[in-house]
Amino acid sequence: MCPFFSIGYCELRPLASRAATFYAPDMFRAPRKLDSEPELYDTAVRALMRRAHSVHEMKKSLERRSDDKAMVKSVLDRLKRQGMIDDARYAKQFTRQRAEIRKQGKFRIARELRARGIPDRHIELALEESAKETDERAVVRHRIEKKLKLFRGEIDDREIASLFRSLLRAGFSSDIVRNELRAVTREEVPAIENAVDEEST
Repeated sequence: MCPFFSIGYCELRPLASRAATFYAPDMFRAPRKLDSEPELYDTAVRALMRRAHSVHEMKKSLERRSDDKAMVKSVLDRLKRQGMIDDARYAKQFTRQRAEIRKQGKFRIARELRARGIPDRHIELALEESAKETDERAVVRHRIEKKLKLFRGEIDDREIASLFRSLLRAGFSSDIVRNELRAVTREEVPAIENAVDEEST
């Protein structure tokens, strides 16, 4: 028997249980395979309305919806002709967003673009254009100053090392990070084990 203060819960519990039983299998079900090119094309367009895709990302997405490789290729070719997927444009937009909004460095951006299947020639051009508009040293200095405001008292070697590693993970050059840390903190940056630029990983 439900206590008087739990009547609502006890009445809803069987309904919730049945709902969970009904919906749970659908949560893990693979997407429905598509048999026609118009359906596959419409699926691609809807995906692009949600966010931009590289050619590699779109190919993988379509291959999850169809086992017909010829049909997948046909849809990809159509999207390219229409300018709906373009790796050069994608690389530039991605780089601009990561550099200007997320304040990430070039090594991190390049690594993430490669993970999305973007050819190196597009990555290099996008980074070159971004470098003309972004002062990497100023970005690193700003990040250091912002982080230092969170520390209490004198900054020690452990905190400097932590800040150094976080800036490397963000994709900035170790030389720039070391020089800006020295300039802002007036301290020498201690030797840090396993501190390697993403460029060399």
